[in-house]
Order: sequence, then C-alpha cells, then structure tokens
Amino acid sequence: MTNTAKLRLELPLILPGIDDQRDKCVARLIAALEGRPGISGAHILPELPTTGPELCLHYDPAEFSLARVKEIVHSSGAEISARYGHLTLKTNSPMHARAARSIADSLRATPGVMEAEVAPSGVVRLEYDRSVVSERDLLDKASLLGVVGTKIPVRVHEPSTVLPTSAGGILAARTSAAETSARSEGAPGDSEAPHDDHDHGSHADHAHEKKGSHAGHDHDHGGPFGEKSELAFSLIGGALLASGWLLGRNEIGPVWTATAFYVAAYLAGGYFTVKEAIDNLRARRFEIDTLMLVAAAGAAALGEWAEGALLLFLFSLGHSLEHYAMGRARRAIEALAKLAPETATLRRDGGTTEVAVSALQIADIILVRPNERIAADGVVVVGTSSVNQAPVTGESVPVDKQPVANASAALAAFDRTSPENRVFAGTINGAGAIEVMVARRSEQSTMARVVKMVTEAEAQRSPTQQFTERFERIFVPTILALVTLLLFAWVVIDEPFSTSFYRAMAVLVAASPCALAISVPSAVLSGVARAGHGGVLVKGGGPLENLGTLTSIAFDKTGTLTEGKPRLTDIVAVAGVDEKELLNVALAVEAQSDHPLAIAVVSGARERLGTGVVTIIASNVKSITGRGIQAQVDDEVVHIGKPVLFSELPDSALPATLAAENQRLVDGGRSTMIVRKGQRFLGVLGVMDTPRPGAAQVMHELRALGIERLIMISGDNQQVADAIATSVGLTEAQGDLMPEQKVDAIKALRAKHGKVAMVGDGVNDAPAMANSTVGIAMGAAGSDVALETADVALMADDLGQLPFAVGLSRSTSRIIKQNLWVSLGVVAVLIPATILGLNIGTAVLFHEGSTLLVVVNALRLLAYKKAPASQASVPNGVLAADA
Repeated sequence: MTNTAKLRLELPLILPGIDDQRDKCVARLIAALEGRPGISGAHILPELPTTGPELCLHYDPAEFSLARVKEIVHSSGAEISARYGHLTLKTNSPMHARAARSIADSLRATPGVMEAEVAPSGVVRLEYDRSVVSERDLLDKASLLGVVGTKIPVRVHEPSTVLPTSAGGILAARTSAAETSARSEGAPGDSEAPHDDHDHGSHADHAHEKKGSHAGHDHDHGGPFGEKSELAFSLIGGALLASGWLLGRNEIGPVWTATAFYVAAYLAGGYFTVKEAIDNLRARRFEIDTLMLVAAAGAAALGEWAEGALLLFLFSLGHSLEHYAMGRARRAIEALAKLAPETATLRRDGGTTEVAVSALQIADIILVRPNERIAADGVVVVGTSSVNQAPVTGESVPVDKQPVANASAALAAFDRTSPENRVFAGTINGAGAIEVMVARRSEQSTMARVVKMVTEAEAQRSPTQQFTERFERIFVPTILALVTLLLFAWVVIDEPFSTSFYRAMAVLVAASPCALAISVPSAVLSGVARAGHGGVLVKGGGPLENLGTLTSIAFDKTGTLTEGKPRLTDIVAVAGVDEKELLNVALAVEAQSDHPLAIAVVSGARERLGTGVVTIIASNVKSITGRGIQAQVDDEVVHIGKPVLFSELPDSALPATLAAENQRLVDGGRSTMIVRKGQRFLGVLGVMDTPRPGAAQVMHELRALGIERLIMISGDNQQVADAIATSVGLTEAQGDLMPEQKVDAIKALRAKHGKVAMVGDGVNDAPAMANSTVGIAMGAAGSDVALETADVALMADDLGQLPFAVGLSRSTSRIIKQNLWVSLGVVAVLIPATILGLNIGTAVLFHEGSTLLVVVNALRLLAYKKAPASQASVPNGVLAADA
C-alpha cells in the first residue's frame, strides 16, 4: 500500500478479560484481521501502554474510514469472544498428580475443549469453543470427574463462578474485569472506541450443584479425622500390620490371630485406595490405585497376607503424604491472598466509616493508622510514615513515605509515581498515621494480580513434566503387557501358576510410576511457592526450569544495572582555578534548568560544597539546544556545555590540558560539560548514570551460580556501556542499540548460546524480553506491564533478588533431576530384580520409599536459603506465611 495509517487499541477493550499477548485468542484476532483486504498488518505492542498491551493495526485510509476500522476490529473481537471461553477453576485442596493428569486427559477429550491444564494443587485452566460445548456442560463434566458437593461461599479478588466440590471445597471460575480505553494515532478527537460488552471470560453467577451419585475423587480425604483421615487410616493399618507380624513371629495366640490382624490392616490401609479405585473405574479410568489393589489381592490369594498389608500400608501412607506435600506448598501460595485486609477506614464528609475493601473506588481517601495493613494500592496524600513492603516486594528495610505533590497526576501515572509516594495493598504501615488516595480497585491491586498470576502459574506444566507424562503414556501400557506375559510364564517355565502369578504381581508393584508422577509437580509447586516467599513471581514451571539451566543473562543498562539517574562524578578545575569557584558558578547557572544533567550537577555541587555554597545571581539564562546553557554572572557571560559548543563560539578553543582531561573523562564513560566564565575556562564536569550499589556483588554471585555470560545491551554509546560493564564485572557490553536492534541482539545470543534470560523494567524492554528464553522484570510491584509481560517478576526494584531467583531455579532443576533419577532408577532396578525373584515386600519398601523420598526432596525447596551476600537485601517476600 502506498498510504498506510495506524490505529492503536488496548487489547482488553477488544478481547475483554484478555491482557496477555500470548493467549491463543490474540493470535486468532490477528489472523482474522490480517485476512481482510485493506488491512496490511496487525501486531501487539506490549511495550507502549502502562495499562496493558495494545493492538496496532495498519490499514489503508483510502479504503476504510477510522470509524469503519474500529467497527471491524470490535466485530472481530466480539466474534472471537462470543465463540471462545476461558475458565479457571480452583478447588480449596490439592489432588494427586496422577489424578490431575487423568482429569486433564478427560477434559481434553471433551468435544469443544481446546486446552485443559490441571495442576496437582487443584487449579484447572480451560479454553473451550462455545459453539460446541457450554459452560454448564463443562461444569457437569467437572462434577463427573470428582467435584460433587454443596455450595460454600469463598472470598476472591474478582468476579467468580462458584462450583461445589466433593468435601466442601469450591471451584472458583476466575475472570478479570476489563477497564479499558482506546487511542488512535493521528486521529485527534476520535480516540474513543465503543465498549465491547462480550465477556471473554466466564461471568456466570449461578451455583452449579449436581445431586446424586457420581464418580469422584474425595480430594479432601474427609472422614472421622477430617482431612488427615487417610493418614490416620494408613497409620492404623501400619500398627495392625506390626501387631500381626509380632504375633506371628513370636507365635503368640492361635495361628489365625496374626492373619486377623493382617486382614484388619488390609481394611484400614486399603479403605481410601478402594474408594478411589471404584471412582476411577466408574469414570472408566484404570489408575495406579487399581493396580495396587490387584497386587494386594493377588498376595492375599497366595497367602502372603503380610506382604499385601505392607503394600497397602505404604501405598496409603505415600498417597496421604503426597497430599500433605502438595497442600503445604499450596497453602504457602494461598497465604498471599490473606495479606490484604477485608475492610478499610474511608474518610467521607469530614468523618470516617468502615467499608469493605471491595467497595473502595478510585480517588477515595482511606485512613491508615499506625501498624495497620494498607487496604489498597494508592498514593499518600497526608502524613509521613515508614511502610514495611516485604509482604509484596521482599524489601527488608521499611520504605519512607511522604505525601505526593499532585495526587491526580500521580493516580493517572501510578506506575511511574515515585516509590516514596506510592503504597500497595497488604503492606504494613509504620508508626505514623497516613491518608491514602486509592489508585486501583481491590481486584486490580498488585496483590490481587499476583494472586491471580500465581494461581494460573500452578496449572502450567513444565517441559520436564510434559516429558514424564509422555513417557508414562508409553511406559504404563508396556508394563501391563509385560505383566500379562509374566502371568503365563508357567506355560514356558516349569513352575506352578502361583509362582508366575506372584512374580507378575511383584513386577506390577515395582513398575508402578508413583514416584515419577509426583516428582516434577511437587518440585515445581514448591519452587514457585518459595520464590513468592522471596519477593519473586515465577509464572509456572517452564520459566523456573529454564532459568535453572541457562548460562547467559542479558541486562538493560538504564534503571537495571544503573540507578537510572545521572550523578556528578568528576570535577576537574584548570590550573589556577579554585574548585569551589567552578562548582558555585555551575550551581548558579544549572539551578535555572530542569534538564536531567543540570539536576545532577546541582545536586552534586550542593553535596560537594556543603557549607561552602556562595549565593550567586545568574540572569539572562538561555538554553542552547543540543549544546548547553548560557547565562550572565557578575557581568560576565557564562557558557556550560558540550565541548562542541566551544568549537562553534568565536575565540573559544579549548586549552590542550582541558581538552585532554575532557577526553579522559569521555573515555571513562562520562558525559562532560565544559564551564567557561568570560574568557576564562574554569574546568570540566563529568556526569554519569552510576551503577546500582551492589551490582558488582550481584554479578559475582551470578558467576558463582554458573552464569558464564553476563551481557549488557544498551542504547547508550559504546564507551559508556564499556565503562559500566567494567565497573560491575560484565563479560560483554553492546552499545548504540536501538530497541529493534536489542531484539536482534537477543535473537543472536539465543542462536549462539541457546537459552538467554533478559533483565529489564518490563516496559521499554518488552520486545527484547519477549524474544528471550526467560524475561525478567525488575520493580514489578509498581508496574502492570512488567507483571504482564515478564516470565519472572522481581517485585522490588532490587537487583539483589536476581541471584536468589537464579539460585532457587537452579536448586529446583537439580531436585527435579534428582527426583527423576530416583524414580526411574528404582523402577529400572526393581523390574529385573522382581523378575529374578525379589519378593513383593521388598519391592514395596523400595517403591514406596522412593515416592516418599521424592516428595520430601521437593519440600526442601520451601526451606531454600538465599546466599549470605544477598540475604540482607530481601530476607522476606511476597508470602509472609511460614512455608
């Protein structure tokens, strides 16, 4: 097209409830739009807005009016929203990994379900085609898969559909309310677009209750001992087994007494296993529970009551401890939702009243008393205090807060508001009473968004978990075929049927992949929970594993490795000039300018001079665009600017010594300013965006963790990039890069080194982060865009959290590998051992022992400790509850 116009619309306006550019419906929308004549392209610009990603549309204005283009876009979005639904369900207790996988397979097999992910922690994510299957049909299907019960209220941060579960649990279908606006390029007065009423998520407000008897898993394992009933039954079975063994070994009482105890141990140890096996068979699923019962029944048929009771005892114990392990990791995550208070003190009509947090509106004023938790994200308008932000950002030291100068402007740009004026829901006020103007509704607060994202992350399967599931699909049928063959070994080998049957049952026990099923999800969930406890949001097992195996990390410079604001670093006076005169003249002139470099000079000069500041009047101040500044001081003209300025002024050639000093500072990465008063050159000032305190220590820690390449990609000139890289200990620096060249640099690094992480602020760095293996955003607590675009979000604006995130990911990867070696290694040893004659009892001990071992190994991640060097910076984190 010879003439192309652009239109930008915020994505949630077109697809309500969708603010993640990776959602499949975004790809459907782009495909639908690009297929229309007159539209040359459509793509997502996640880096531009502060409220979410935007759709950028290129169209021919000769063929379409702006209004018509908007109609087409919203029509396409409405069509997709009307057809494709998203549902996130959450039970209030976890399930076993094998049950989660089985439920996911059953849901995927449902016509119309396009995607289904089920986490052992109880989170279910569904994407479905409304033209094929309805939401009610999916809720019915979920009931058939084990969620039957009565409706119980649940407090969530956003609108929800409530679905009862078997033991009093609840499934909440999470959706997000879209508060959106539209902007167009080059179309003044036409930036408003009609709001789309179609909801991309599920906002049904009905409670679904299915009566009657359905197959289902009693995931809460309810009984006379509550949720610990299975553990109690298992221990009772173990006690009965031990009693029977002692009676038989010491020949106490009649012969049948020991057998009676074994039978009782069967009933206690097998009670919940039988329940779950029956539920599985009703749902036409053949799970490990059924295989264990077959093996136990076979042992009893052969008179090996002790071995069968041992099998059921250890299997039941492992089953209950798996449930405990997943529940513990999940409770660590759910503690986050309880940090924000339920009520707030609202200032209204000169007085105060207590209201529900959900009733707060933007621009409301709330009173926060000393030592209270803050109820909403907002800006301080009255009072000063120190706020403990550890529950959200992981910062160990309370942050001083003071009133903002312009509250309305701060609300409009909350992401960019200074940390000293901004507060978050769930953080703890210090000794001073403050008043806060609400910037976000409760369901859009940083805390609520993190809860939602962590919940969704629970359902994301890691690459290793996907591998183990594919492996099991091949392995289990193969083992069943082997067991079937072993059942007929007596036909080939001269041995009784009982011996062949016993051997087959032993192989069945040895080969059941219990440990393999729980090994990865338990480690991933524990890792995600511990990361949250350290002020780091990890969006699922994929980023967690990738960050644990990569060896290259790229950094943006400004605001990431550096403080993001220049500082006066060098003052060089020429011979015969007092440094105080140089600084006082520069201070007097630069105080009249609001340029960032001028602010740096003023701040640095005041700090350096202290009580030596002399009041000098600067008049007739003029800015010389792109060169510097000019003013009148003591009846003399003062010029402060780049060296090139003096080559353009008459009779202003730099003295050789001053030119040499200037070049030395430039070579060191400084931005320089020459100061001349009248005909005298006073000296040169060097200004630099200085590295963050502790950046060098962070790089040292990363190298110690096995990161081999630490690369800076920056838009600054190569000399500045090299200077910063040298000072903090990077291995490489690439300067003079435009945003699109940063993307090319990341792609080149991936092609050369495989996996590469990119660390930035999540806004201007979004394209580069999107093209990296793992995108890591700093300071995400105050940035919606950083939360949405990053794979890993460091909630505090603290580079010191990075070694913790990398170290935890590396520990998670190690534990996953250890668990895989243990689970597969035990199976690899036990299968030939049982074929060669190893008895069921020994096989059970090793088999269930490996299951317990991988669970305990995964739980070690909840106690992961940060390296001592970074411990002081962020000892607490997002999850304040004891993991």
